[in-house]
Amino acid sequence: MNANEKYYARVNVGRRCFTLSDAESLLPPAGTHPRSTGVYAHGNMLLKLFAPRGHDPQPVHTRDELYFVAQGSGSFVNGADRHSFATGDVLFVPAGVVHRFEDFTADLSVWVVFYGPEGGEATT
Repeated sequence: MNANEKYYARVNVGRRCFTLSDAESLLPPAGTHPRSTGVYAHGNMLLKLFAPRGHDPQPVHTRDELYFVAQGSGSFVNGADRHSFATGDVLFVPAGVVHRFEDFTADLSVWVVFYGPEGGEATT
């Protein structure tokens, strides 16, 4: 068991189904940055819920990540690109790319999946 699994296993031992409501109950209060919580870890995969309020001061991450928009809408900066997003959309960010949510609704919640090796997966 790696360090992530040890930490998150105590939160969701044996679970394989995660509701937005359950994950939201684990979030720190609004005003906390980053406003996210670990939900589950397995191998090198880490599942989090991210629910920024007001602004999104994200650092660059060292692993690839997928965002699944659970609720809300706004604009997403992903490297040199900027595009709109809404509930149900999926956003991919390669490791090392500057990214952030902007002009988003007050109810924004996104599932975040970090995976793969440090530095990101090799592209073919």
